[in-house]
Amino acid sequence: MSEHYKVTENDQSKRIDKLLTEVIEEASRSQIQGWLKDGIVSVDGKPVKSNYKVQEGESITWHIPEPEPMDILPEDIPIEIVYEDEDVIVVNKPSGMVIHPAAGHYSGTLVNALLFHVKDLSGINGVERPGIVHRIDKDTSGLLMVAKNDLAHQSLAEQLSKKTVERKYEAIVHGEIHHEYGTIDAPIGRDPKDRQRMAVVDGGRDAVTHFRVLRHFTDFTLVECKLETGRTHQIRVHMRYIEHPLAGDPKYGPRKTLDLDGQALHAKSLGFEHPRTGEWKKFEVEPPAEFKETLKYLETREV
Repeated sequence: MSEHYKVTENDQSKRIDKLLTEVIEEASRSQIQGWLKDGIVSVDGKPVKSNYKVQEGESITWHIPEPEPMDILPEDIPIEIVYEDEDVIVVNKPSGMVIHPAAGHYSGTLVNALLFHVKDLSGINGVERPGIVHRIDKDTSGLLMVAKNDLAHQSLAEQLSKKTVERKYEAIVHGEIHHEYGTIDAPIGRDPKDRQRMAVVDGGRDAVTHFRVLRHFTDFTLVECKLETGRTHQIRVHMRYIEHPLAGDPKYGPRKTLDLDGQALHAKSLGFEHPRTGEWKKFEVEPPAEFKETLKYLETREV
């Protein structure tokens, strides 16, 4: 199915590849340039080059090609399964593990590990993302729910949509937060200055994060964040927005920070209604060793 976009006055004279990276959230600029080269993007019915400058009133049409299916192989990778039954698996994902195969990460992912340990997974998200209902970032550790069949997948996805899934995170952030509770209600979309990042932007998707302070340190604060929505990089973007970026965050944090392999963010608590029984299930896991060691280091600085 083709998609269309009408060029507005604000778009006047923008390069078409740059404009489409703003319009199509799921595509990178290099992908769009490839589509333009292949002639699957047209302006008023005619193919154009990447450097074409659009004019108000023009109609851009494109058809995003279906990704070629990858041969996803089971791999004997140790994973911590916190809970499992005939419908659902809850996994404690380690920091550094990618959720599903994609460009640059065709093996060593959580999906590769799941395919080895579990016979059946929901097929709703296709062969690349079997059973995956929601995601956490590569360098974020913690709890993730996985569907073993389509019935469970539909139920869990609906709960996420209705905002009834309880997801709590612990994070170490820069600066000292001087109020104990807060809510960040700010829309998130692609950063117009850097398409590889997300940002709080006008016209972005609704995003709400609640937080409370757990502990104060000199120059840092330990917080608990509760997600009401689940946008890409939501906690990382929202904490940066209120000028308390996550420690160790290579994308949204300062360069001079704590010595960490990625952002200090841990999905510690997960609660949902069981898709078959209706029973409320809640799980909690401790942060990984590196996170705990960082807290101990911050404690020693207080002495």
